[in-house]
Amino acid sequence: MDFTPDIYATFWALLPPVIAITMALITKEVYSSLFIGIVTGALLYSNGNLELAFNTIVGNGSDAGLIPSLADRSHAAILIFVILLAWITAVINQSGAARAFGRWAESHIKNKTLASLATMALGILIFIDDGFNCMTVGSVMKPVTDRHKISREKLAYIIDSTAAPICIIAPISSWAAAVTYSVPEGSGINGFNMFLQTIPFNFYAIGTLVFMFMIIIMKTDFGPMRRYEQKAAEGITGKSDEKSAISVSAEDSLPAPIPNDGHIMDLVIPVVFLIVSSVFFMLYTGGITDGAGIVDAFSNCDSATAFVMSSIVTIIVTLVYYLIRRIVKFKHYMGCLPMGFRTMTGPMTILVLAWTLSSITDLLGADVFIHDFIESSASGFQMLMPLIIFLFSVFLSFSTGTSWGTFSILIPIVVGAFAGNDNMLAIAISACLAGAVCGDHCSPISDTTIMSSAGSGCVHINHVATQLPYALTVAGVAAVSYLIAGVLAFTLGGAASYIALPVMFLILFAAIKISVRAGKA
Repeated sequence: MDFTPDIYATFWALLPPVIAITMALITKEVYSSLFIGIVTGALLYSNGNLELAFNTIVGNGSDAGLIPSLADRSHAAILIFVILLAWITAVINQSGAARAFGRWAESHIKNKTLASLATMALGILIFIDDGFNCMTVGSVMKPVTDRHKISREKLAYIIDSTAAPICIIAPISSWAAAVTYSVPEGSGINGFNMFLQTIPFNFYAIGTLVFMFMIIIMKTDFGPMRRYEQKAAEGITGKSDEKSAISVSAEDSLPAPIPNDGHIMDLVIPVVFLIVSSVFFMLYTGGITDGAGIVDAFSNCDSATAFVMSSIVTIIVTLVYYLIRRIVKFKHYMGCLPMGFRTMTGPMTILVLAWTLSSITDLLGADVFIHDFIESSASGFQMLMPLIIFLFSVFLSFSTGTSWGTFSILIPIVVGAFAGNDNMLAIAISACLAGAVCGDHCSPISDTTIMSSAGSGCVHINHVATQLPYALTVAGVAAVSYLIAGVLAFTLGGAASYIALPVMFLILFAAIKISVRAGKA
């Protein structure tokens, strides 16, 4: 569709996601909020023409809209992966493996703090991809956190905070590959080496992990999270009513599970096989069998397709293993497929609506607006650019719900602005990456946020509301750290900028103390 709206590449291009996010936070209802944002974007794109707006929403003759969002290959692969992983989770629960893991955890994980730390540790270990992290950690640790009366909101926060934040500082991950690929080919910069240089300056990602660890060790919470944790301590969980109702009806339609005590290996083997096979298929789709090196294979991999492949293989292996163990009948195993699908209908609907909103925002030229602003500001505010880039990256990622899209837009701009200044380049790119993760972490329309809610069984908008004060606290500290790093790098040289990291730790600790004290006042 060859058409340019009147507000193309202006600030108004960001209005639809801002409306959707604001409505979601106010009304606590996600579906209608996203749809109204989509309608607003379509009306802006069509200059008020109702026929063109309707065609834009549906995707008739356009690369944006509901149908193109579903037809997009990577989007379809993510939906299939979510369904298959839900199938695996349902089978594990029905086989008695989850109960066996619960018994093991009960004897080894003695209190709430250890349960939270164990969840965080598992999230850090699964660093290959954020979506895979969210669904796997939630499935494994939910029974443990429920037993120790940790709210589903707190579980969702821990999952979300060890998803994108760990992936963006892990050299072997789908995120590292995406960053490497975003560096322009003609820049003369090795993308992977540049990624490694950004790790010490990714203040938001590192700060989120440290902040979460402090919160757990100090046994403290503030904001809405404190209220949900108090409810959980009283035995009131934040389970999604919709999800609970679906689960009950699905289980009622299945034959009774085979009575068994189960064994912890019945859970460990499928999960470990899923993780290992995911890494293998990421390398496979990246061309490792055609002679590509490991770094190149990760850089070129199709992670969504790899996860679908690994899920299919894991389903087959788990079926054979469970049949040999005689803990699940074949009919019962297959009956878990619709059960898993039903539990994911809500999250999948939110994903499709979020993708549609993002695609319509692209039609309005939001990426061009941000590109032009950053490029025009780069020459006049050199020492402040890390801070400026971080803030704009946060806003763009928050508004569009995509971190990958954000740094793919901003990295070429940053490379052009700081060519020849290696230290400032590393800080500026890290600010871009950190901002993208921060916006993704806060946004109700982000894939990772949605899958964290799904993986934990938490009401989505509750997860957003409880996580936001924590994420904004770390974002504020990260912003100050980028200001310090930028000034030190510009005035005193590269080595001085490393002072910003230990300073950030001190500010984080102080921020927690102040926030907790303010919450008690």
